[in-house]
Parts: sequence; C-alpha cells; structure tokens
Amino acid sequence: MKKLLFLLGILAFCCSAMLAQNTIIKGFTYDDATGENLPYCTVQLLGTSYGALSDSKGAFVINKIPKGTFVVKVSYLGYEDIMDTLVIRRDTSITKRYSLSPASTTLEAVQIVGEGQRKEQETRTSVISVTPKDMSKMPAIGGQPDFAQYLQVLPGIVSTGDQGGQLYVRGGTPVQNMLLLDGMVVYSPFHSIGIFSVFDMDIMSTADVYTGGFGAEFGGRVSSVMDIKTRDGNKKRISGKVDLSNIESQILIEGPLVKLKDDRKTSLSFILSGKGSYLEQSAKFFYPYVGDEGLPYNFLDLYGKLTLASKNGTKLNIFGFRFDDNVNYKSIAKYNWNNWGIGANFLIVPGDVPTTIEGSLSYSNYDCLLDDAQYQPKESSMDGFTFNLGFNYYLGKSLLNVGVDVVGYNTLYKYFSRFGSETNIEDHTTDLSLFVKYKYNLRNKLLIEPSFRLQYYYSVGEVSPEPRLAIKYNALKNLRFKLAAGLYSQNLIAVSSDRDVVSLFSGFLSSPVGSSLLSDCMLNGDSIKGRLQKAQHIIVGVEYDPIPNVSINLEGYYKNFSQLISANRYKMYDSDEEFIWEKGRAYGGDITVKYEDKGFYVWLVYSLGWVKRDDGVIQYNPHFDRRHNINLLASYSFGKRKSWQVDARWNFGTGFPFTQTQAYYPHYNPGNINDDYIHGNEDVYFFLAELNGSRLPSYHRLDIGAKKKFFLGERNTLELSISFSNVYNYKNVFYVDRITNDVIFQLPFLYYFGLTWRF
Repeated sequence: MKKLLFLLGILAFCCSAMLAQNTIIKGFTYDDATGENLPYCTVQLLGTSYGALSDSKGAFVINKIPKGTFVVKVSYLGYEDIMDTLVIRRDTSITKRYSLSPASTTLEAVQIVGEGQRKEQETRTSVISVTPKDMSKMPAIGGQPDFAQYLQVLPGIVSTGDQGGQLYVRGGTPVQNMLLLDGMVVYSPFHSIGIFSVFDMDIMSTADVYTGGFGAEFGGRVSSVMDIKTRDGNKKRISGKVDLSNIESQILIEGPLVKLKDDRKTSLSFILSGKGSYLEQSAKFFYPYVGDEGLPYNFLDLYGKLTLASKNGTKLNIFGFRFDDNVNYKSIAKYNWNNWGIGANFLIVPGDVPTTIEGSLSYSNYDCLLDDAQYQPKESSMDGFTFNLGFNYYLGKSLLNVGVDVVGYNTLYKYFSRFGSETNIEDHTTDLSLFVKYKYNLRNKLLIEPSFRLQYYYSVGEVSPEPRLAIKYNALKNLRFKLAAGLYSQNLIAVSSDRDVVSLFSGFLSSPVGSSLLSDCMLNGDSIKGRLQKAQHIIVGVEYDPIPNVSINLEGYYKNFSQLISANRYKMYDSDEEFIWEKGRAYGGDITVKYEDKGFYVWLVYSLGWVKRDDGVIQYNPHFDRRHNINLLASYSFGKRKSWQVDARWNFGTGFPFTQTQAYYPHYNPGNINDDYIHGNEDVYFFLAELNGSRLPSYHRLDIGAKKKFFLGERNTLELSISFSNVYNYKNVFYVDRITNDVIFQLPFLYYFGLTWRF
C-alpha cells in the first residue's frame, strides 16, 4: 500500500504542475509516404530559443511559449523542410501533425544540425542507437544485413563467433543482458548460427543498445539492455519485400486496413514478416567442402503487428511472434529452442497537457532442449508476463518519467548429474518495481538525469533500492563530457556446463531459495547479503567532433559484480549444493571513430577489457574474457541515385580462455543392480586442468560484399547482392571435442548471393 501511495503522490505532483503551464505546442512527425512515425526530427520556432527534437516515437512537446506569431520549421535529413506559421493570442494547447516528404537532394547542413542537437540534448552515455540504415552498411552475409551482425561491431560487445549465437556485453553474460521487443522480454534473441538474430531488419524502427549505466526505466538485469522498437505497417498503401538467397528467404508485407486520410480520425494498418533458413540442406550443394557435419543450422521466425492510430498520436499496437531454432550435429549433439509471445502496447496523448502515457502487457514462452551424445539430455523452459505503465511529463526542455513494472515468470530446469540421477528445479516468481527519472536541461549546457528504481522480488522477499545518475556537460559545440553510474540487481540466472561438447545450452531459473549456501555469508572478506545478484556500474566518456562529418567517442567503464550465483563446479556428490556465490569485476575502455560524407562511411572501434571472477576458492578469467577487440566497417555508395554499394568488415579479437583436458580414465556407470558390470563396456571420463588456464588463438575474419539496386518505377526496386565471409579462410576455433581431441573450426570461407524485390 505504501508503494502505491508513493506512485499516486508522484502522479498528483505531475497533475498539479500541469495546471501551471502556458501555451503548449505538441505533436508528431511522420513520413508522408508511409504514415510511419519519423523520429529525431528538429522542430524549431525560428528566431527564438524554443524548439525540440522529436523522440523515438516521433513525439515532441514545446511548452511555456509566449503570445505572438511564430514560424515553425520542421527538418530531417533526406526530407523537405516544413514551414508552418502559428499565431498565438492566448494560453492554449496546440496539437500538430507534420508529415515530411522525401527530398530529391540530401542537405548536409540538415544532418549536421540534427545530429548536433541530439548530442546536446541527450546524455547518451554507454548507449548506441541502431537503425536499419546503419545495418544496411554491413556486408549482406546470408543475403541481408542483420541485427546480430551489426551488434558485433559495437564497442563493448564480444561475440563467440560465427557459431554459438552468444554475445557478452562489457563483462556480462547473455542472461545478464535484457532484450525488449516493444516492451516484451525476448529470452533467446539470437540464433545458434551467430550471424542471424530473430528480427527482420525491416520491421525495426530503432534499437537502443545500453552497454551499461542504463537509467531506472530498466531493471532486472545487471549488465546491459537492448531496447528494440518496431515500426508500424504502411498506413497508405500495400508494400513489402521478397528476399531470396542461397541460405535463407524472407518475406514482408504491410499496408492499411483502414487508410490514413485527412478526413479520418483513425487508421488501421498491419505488418507481417517471416524469414527462415534452409542452410542444413543448401550447404550440401553450395558448401560441400565444409566437412561431413555440414552446416546443420535451420531456423524460422514469424512476426505480426496491428496498429490502430489516431490523428493526435494516440496509438494501440497488438503484436505476436514465433521464433524457432534447430541445430543437428549428428554425431555430437542436437539442440533446439522455440520462443513465442503475444502482447499489446499503447501510447496516449492527452489533449491539453504536456504529457504522454504509455504502457504494455505481454506474455511469452521459451523452451529449449540439448540432447548430447555424451550425456543425458537437458531441458529448460521459461514463461511469464510483463506489464508496464509510464507517464512522461515535459517541462520545457526537461522531462519527468514515472512508471511501474510488473514481471511474473515460471522457470523449469531439468538435467541429469554425471552419476545418472535426475534433477528438476522449478520456481515461480513475481517482480514489482516503481521508477522515477528526471532529465534537467540547463540551457543545453548541462544535462542531469537522476533516476531511482525500487524493485521488489517476491520469490526471495527482498527489496532493492537502486539510485542511478547520468550527466552530460557540453563544454563546446564539438566537445562533450559524460558520466553514468548506478546500482543494479537481478533474480534470473542461467546455468551452463564446461562439460558440454557444444556450449549452446543454458538452463534458466530464478535465485534458488532452497540452497543453504545461498544465505548471508562472507566471500573472501566481503559480506554476501540476501539472494540477489548485484552489480554497480560507472562509465565516463568524452565525445569530440574534430572536423565536420567526423565524430570520436571515448569511454571507460568499471562494473563491479558484487554478488553472482554460479553452478557449483566443486560438486562431487548428489547431496552437495548445486550453486555457489561468486563475485567479479569487468573494466576497460573503448574508442569509436565515425566518418560519414558523400557516400563514404567508416566505423572503427577498438576495445580493451578485463573480466575476472572469484568463487572464494580460485580467481579466474571467464571464457568470454577477451583482452583486445578491433572492428573496422567501411561502406561506399556511388553511381546514379547511389545504386551501387560496396561494404567491408574486419574483426580481430585475442583468444578466449579455455580449460584444457588433463587426463582420461575409464568409468563404468551401471544402469541398475542387475547390470553385468564385469563384462559391461566402460565410458571414457576426463579430468580438467586449471579452470580457463589457457587461451585459444586469436580470432579474425574479413567479410566483403557488393549490392546493385535497379529502380523499376516509382515504388519498385530490385537489388542484387553478393558477399563473402572469412575471405582469407582463416581457421578460427569453435570448440575441441574432449573425447577425441578433434578441433572443430568456425565457419570457413563462404559465399552468399541474394535477390531482393521491394514494392
């Protein structure tokens, strides 16, 4: 009850403050060709200091405007400017809808002004916004660029390579990363073949990737957040694409059920997307040289969305998805998972106040199975709901966010010990949280974003207060300093084993209440309190634009993982505890250089990092501790209407730690008391050497690609693409079979070709 009263008190404060407002101009910016929201447009009252940048949903609010006559200029890179004259004679609220038409020429000045305003008005510490336009500059590996491929070129993100589908963000494991799709948690967003995510690039509007230091609007994870927003379907006409390649196909169709027109108050549109791989079958024909196992990766991803939108910006979305992944190493292991979900989200724009209200309600289910030839099968499942409600209140150039999140989920982890006994761990939990965030903008010189999250974990009966802070100081037009820090907690854990031949499987469960080891204790002199995993982040950075079209971003980070739960690697008997406490830290820095001008695009990232863990017995480097990582991405568009494009990406990473096999021994495991143990066959077991005491060779790979676009009229294009991955066929290590000592490598030199028709 006290928490509810706290929330109501905050809302009452908002409502009372609303009454004190003067004239308000609010509205949305749209793409006139499709009716889709157009984010990050510049909306300026010429000759004054009044203005705003539309947010990721295209919404903007300018308030406290005096009486008078003003000219509103709306601009965005690649679109014609809009000039709108407004006469304000009294305090009122004005709602505007600005639809921008694509321009015949691109104005560099618009780009410089738009990007400069966003850098000045947002803290943007340890966060990168990704758009389909950014991803299109990647070599089209598999026929189409993909979100998973682009993530691997971002600072602070370490990939296990072409196979495995695992991403590690500044010292955090995959389960410590949260991926949200329109407010819904997606439990397995990346396929086992590491060059594909579950998302079609063309359904995405924006994706904000927070590699640390994220604000109080996000919770329940201790490392990173990836917040993906999908776009609405075309509100004016039927459109879509068909994409065919030698390893996968994609289809997308969208359009209006009720068209967007000036004389209608609402519109209803849809978007449907499907993509699937037939790599296991096509590899036998196109890549017969890869070996007897071939490339046993297949997947199928389906997504659909309905959008009901009003002219003032109020909107309701209903969406659903089904993602499937299958891996079949015939002589080693079979692994598959599926994730499906359904949800709705809404945005409400009240008439006369500088406020928007948004929220979502969703349910999703995840199941996975590993059938390992060496051990008994493992299963894991997780399902649950997510509800959130937020209020955004605009105070001039400042912004107040207040909200509540409720997450409930069930977990099941089923496995067999090395002694053959079956273990089932099942749990049900609900997390409740309240958050408040305030962004204060002092004359575009100093941005301060304090925020606070109060998180209650029902299953363990703990409350976690989590203050957070982000600051940016605009020292000069081309020089900015920034900082982000905060406290974070997490209840969800994932368990994997070094003994798995192919380390693709993770068993999900919440913090195990029944374990006697997981109680208040000491770990190497530090106190462990409660049953939650906890971390503290601090990130400092500098943004510098030395010359036009060149930007440099330098960041240093420190993540202290003060409480982590791990599988008990010292377990010898079934009666031993399943889990132990660990602590750790991750620290380092990275530098990003970006150049973009007249068809040229260059993106260079260098990251230096250390990750360490301590379980009270040993200190070690986890298997994703990569010291040096370099990514170079280059793209060039040329020809009439920029119809030609060539792309290249090179990645270098020093070797991952791994545990060597020290010795082998025969072991007979009887199935029951009547087994003939004298004549029965023994299995080969092994002893492991020092945990992660050795390192694999360095990883590096060059990908190149080219595209040619043909314009078949006003709305139809045909694009041909060809690309090559691992051009110089370097043998990067994937894993080593501990029984046979065979070394299995990552993907060899592969070629891809594709055809995309857009209409």
